[in-house]
Amino acid sequence: MTEPAGINRLLDNNRQWAEMVERTRPGLLAELARQQAPGYLWIGCADSRVPANEIVGLAPGELFVHRNIANLVQHGDLNCLSVLQFAIDQLQVRDIILCGHYGCSGVRAALREEGFGISEHWLHPLRELAHRHQSELNALEAETTRVDRLCELNVLEQVRNLCRIPIVRRAWQRGQDLSIHSWIYGLRDGLVRTLGPVLNGPSPLEAGL
Repeated sequence: MTEPAGINRLLDNNRQWAEMVERTRPGLLAELARQQAPGYLWIGCADSRVPANEIVGLAPGELFVHRNIANLVQHGDLNCLSVLQFAIDQLQVRDIILCGHYGCSGVRAALREEGFGISEHWLHPLRELAHRHQSELNALEAETTRVDRLCELNVLEQVRNLCRIPIVRRAWQRGQDLSIHSWIYGLRDGLVRTLGPVLNGPSPLEAGL
C-alpha cells in the first residue's frame, strides 16, 4: 500500500533533513545513535505552533522534551513523572524549562468552561486555577487579555507543582545541580519571556514564592 501524497511529502522532507544534518554536522546522527546527553528538559504545550528545539535554536540531542495540552504538571500523570525522573536521575539534566504560550487554546477552553470529551477532565486543574484568580481575571476587559493572563498564571502554577514533586525535591536534597525556569512564548513575535525567578532549591517555594 502506497503512502498518500501528503505523507510522502513528509518522507521526502525527512530525507532532505537527514542529508542536511550530515552535510552541516558530519557524524552528529551517528553520535546521537550511541547516546543522548541533553542539558535541558522542556515541559511545554503540545500546540503545533510551539516547536521546542527551533524556538531556542538547539540541535537534536540537546533538548529532552515533554509536551501535553496546556503544559500541565499533574502529580498523577505517570507520563510526565516518568519523563521527569528519567531526565533528572538518568540524563542528569541541569535545567528544567516550563514553557507555556500566549493564546493557548487549552487555557481558553478552561476559561470558557468548554468541554471536549476527555480533555474536559484533563483541563480541570486549569478551571480551578481560573476560579482562584477570578477577581483578577474579571477585571480584564478583553477575553484575549484574560486568556493571556491565565496562561502566565498557569506557568507559575505548574512550576509550583513541579517543585513539590518528590523526584525534584530529592534531587535538590542530594545536592544535584538542578534549576527550574518559568517561560512563556509569544506566538505573534516568536519571543520567549521569563515570568519568575530561577528556582534551584526548595527554599524559595517554602517561602511562598
